[in-house]
Amino acid sequence: MEEPIEEDERSEIVASRRASCTQWSQWQLLDSILPTGGFAHSFGLEAAVQTRLVSSPKDLEAHIIHLLDNTASLLLPFVYSALKSPVIETWHKLDQLLNATLTNQVSSKASISQGSALFRVAASVFTEIPNLKVIRDASLGCKNVHFHHAPIFGLICGLLGMDPETSQRAYLFITLRDVVSAATRLNLVGPMGASVMQHRIAVVAETVLEKWMDREASEACQTSPLLDVVQGCHGYLFSRLFCS
Repeated sequence: MEEPIEEDERSEIVASRRASCTQWSQWQLLDSILPTGGFAHSFGLEAAVQTRLVSSPKDLEAHIIHLLDNTASLLLPFVYSALKSPVIETWHKLDQLLNATLTNQVSSKASISQGSALFRVAASVFTEIPNLKVIRDASLGCKNVHFHHAPIFGLICGLLGMDPETSQRAYLFITLRDVVSAATRLNLVGPMGASVMQHRIAVVAETVLEKWMDREASEACQTSPLLDVVQGCHGYLFSRLFCS
């Protein structure tokens, strides 16, 4: 005959299962199958290729490293600030601040497109967090809300219970994943070579994370303004595979 489970033990089991379910949600947030539209963007890589800034695997690797550093310095502060205080008021302020910061029209539109898609998907998928749908519904139609990607990612991470370091590492990971995928489709590198390159750059990405993580949105800056200029040229390309 099985012994009855003590109340404390039962509570521990429930808490353990709850934590495990939360981890599944956190992993799904990073899954490439999540329809957030990230693979429709090259983060300026397509423009860099057509302007001859990137023409070889060596150029590509250097470009990706600069892109990660620029992303970390400019956008990780918004991810961090949003996840620290995952409430609608903080998110709205960060969204407006980032909208004023992104003067490049191409990157701004890409950020809004991906952010809107991510919030829509998250509110539909992670139904165990009703605040996601409540915040989104309350913000739809607001003229001052733009739905930029980085603050929304931070907000979702905060509501999913992800710690700041993991959340910021996750943001760099999806950036690296998406730009490497874009490089493959632009025929700059094959699938196997792309995987090897991504694994190699991950070591550098960790160093970039340690350098820029846990900064407030007021400390956001650009380290590679040339990347911003090149991405702004994307709309003038004669033929385009990506939206940005």
